Amino acid sequence: MNQITIAGHLGADPEVRFTSSNQKVTTLRVAAKTRKGGKDETIWWKVTIWGEQFDKMITYLKKGSPVIVMGELNKPEIFTDREGKPQVSMSMTASNLMFSPFGKPESSSSSHHNNEASEPSNDNSYASIGDQVTYGQGKGLSFNDDEVPF
Repeated sequence: MNQITIAGHLGADPEVRFTSSNQKVTTLRVAAKTRKGGKDETIWWKVTIWGEQFDKMITYLKKGSPVIVMGELNKPEIFTDREGKPQVSMSMTASNLMFSPFGKPESSSSSHHNNEASEPSNDNSYASIGDQVTYGQGKGLSFNDDEVPF
């Protein structure tokens, strides 16, 4: 079994389907950014959630929501895109799902921000990569991404 943790943003609202045996399957499309050689790349993940284990959380997730997903890595699939280039499809089966304490939702629809019930209430502030982050409730523990050693 290969375990993996990914952090990213949802590329679409969660999709819920049912199998022929009436088992619930929820699919998330997660965009995780990586940096290679000074260039940003996005890896798209298809995350499968079986059953109703995260139903209470999923109601708060919308396109652009930052998430952290842990689970079992599935075998990558290679396909040809519309331009004839080979692409790799990455997928995983989730065993744990968390709201990310970092990253502002990338969706900026006005109805999303005006509806306070659509966001989980917590005291965490959100920050994006490159933003200055302050920890410890103003106790002087601040840094920016250029100072992080990894």
